[in-house]
Amino acid sequence: MGNRRGQPQGLPLHKNNMANFLGYKCSLCGAEYAPDQIQYVCPKHGDMGNLDVVLDYAAIKKAASPESISASRDNSIWRYAPLLPLDLRVLKELGDLMRVGWTPMYRAERLASSLGLKKLFVKDDGRNPTASFKDRASAVVVARAKEINAPVIAAASTGNAGAALAGMAAAAASKAIIFAPKTAPQAKVAQLLMFGARVLLVNGNYDQAFDLTLQASREFGWYCRNTGYNPFTVEGKKTAAYEICEQLEISNPQSQISKWRAPDRVFVSVGDGNIISGIWKGFKDLLALGWIEKMPKLMGVQSEGSAACANAWRDNTETIMPVVANTIAYSISVDLPRDGVRAVRAVRETNGVYVVVSDDEILAAMRDLARGVAVFAEPAGATAYAGLVKAVKEKMIDENETVVVMNTGNGLKDVKSAMQAAGEA
Repeated sequence: MGNRRGQPQGLPLHKNNMANFLGYKCSLCGAEYAPDQIQYVCPKHGDMGNLDVVLDYAAIKKAASPESISASRDNSIWRYAPLLPLDLRVLKELGDLMRVGWTPMYRAERLASSLGLKKLFVKDDGRNPTASFKDRASAVVVARAKEINAPVIAAASTGNAGAALAGMAAAAASKAIIFAPKTAPQAKVAQLLMFGARVLLVNGNYDQAFDLTLQASREFGWYCRNTGYNPFTVEGKKTAAYEICEQLEISNPQSQISKWRAPDRVFVSVGDGNIISGIWKGFKDLLALGWIEKMPKLMGVQSEGSAACANAWRDNTETIMPVVANTIAYSISVDLPRDGVRAVRAVRETNGVYVVVSDDEILAAMRDLARGVAVFAEPAGATAYAGLVKAVKEKMIDENETVVVMNTGNGLKDVKSAMQAAGEA
C-alpha cells in the first residue's frame, strides 16, 4: 500500500496564504521545509520524523497582542487566529461552525487544601463539543483540510480523536473515516457513528490502527489526521497553553492584560505524546513573543501500564522503546508513542518530571476530581491529577507554586470505569 517513508500520493500540496506560516522544521534532525514542500513528516526519518510548524513571530507581534486577543468576544480557539498557520478566509467560513476551546479553568480550593497547596487550577477540556481535548487538534486539521481542498480526512483513534474528527468534519460538511480498535469503549464508537463518520473496526490495538490508517491514506489519497504524524495536530493542541496563560491573567485582580501569566507547573496525561508536545509548543510561542515571562515546568503523567515516554525520560534517552500497553486509561494506552521524542523533551527541557501512576490511583483521582471540584474526568483525564497527588506525596512541589492540571476528557466517555470508580448505587 505504498512506501512507508514517502508522503501520501494523490493529495496536492498547497501554499498557505498566512504570512506568519514560514514552513516546517524536523524535530529530530532540524531539516527545514517550505510550506508547499512537504505534507506530514521528515522523509529522512519515515513516519516518526515529526515536524514542527515554524511561525514568523515578528509578523505575529505586528498583527496581535495580549490586549487585542483578550478584548476578543470570540470565546473559542479562533480568538488566537493570528498565532495559527491557517488561512483567515477559511477561519471566517468555519469559525462559527466549530466552537472549540476556551474551556473553563476552575480554582480548586478544596483539592488544594487537601494537598497542602495554595494555588491549584483544573482546566476542564471535557467541556469541548465532543467532550475531549482532541477537538482542538481536529478543528485545526479540518480547517487545514478545507484549505487544501482535501475531500476525505482519515484518522486512527481509540475513540476521542476519532469522535473529535467526526464531529468537526460533520460541522464542516467534510467526510471522515475512522480506524478504531474493536476494543474501543462503546460510548466512543457511538459518537463516531452519530456524527456520520465511516467507522472501520480493527482487529488490533491503537498502534495497528495507526499503521493501517497511514497505509490507506497513501493508497487512496486521503488527508491523514493521525496524531503527531500530521503537524497541524500540535497547532490545535497548543491553544490550551494560550488559554491557561490568558485565563490565569484574567483571574488576577491587578491584571493589566499587557502580558499573560504562566503557571509554575502543568500536569498533563501522556499517551502518544502529542498533547504535552502541543502544550509545550504553545508555551514556547508565548515566550518567544514575550507575552509570558517564564516557561512552566511540564509534568508528564503516564499509567504504569503504558509508560514508554516515562521510561525514556528516566533512562535519560530519546530512544522510545515500545511497551505492551495495558491500562484502564484507554485513551493513553499506547505501545509506541508516535510523538514520543517531543513528549520526552517537553518534560526534560522545562525541568519537569515524569510521574507514573497505577490504575487504582487513576480511579481514586476520578473520584477526587468529581467530588472536590465537580469535574467528571475519564481515566486518561484523571491520570494527570493522580500524578499531582503522587508528586505532592514525593515532595516534588512547593506549596506556593501555581499548579494547573489538565483534564483531557469527560467521564461519560467511559461509563464502565466511572462506575468502577464511584461504586454501586
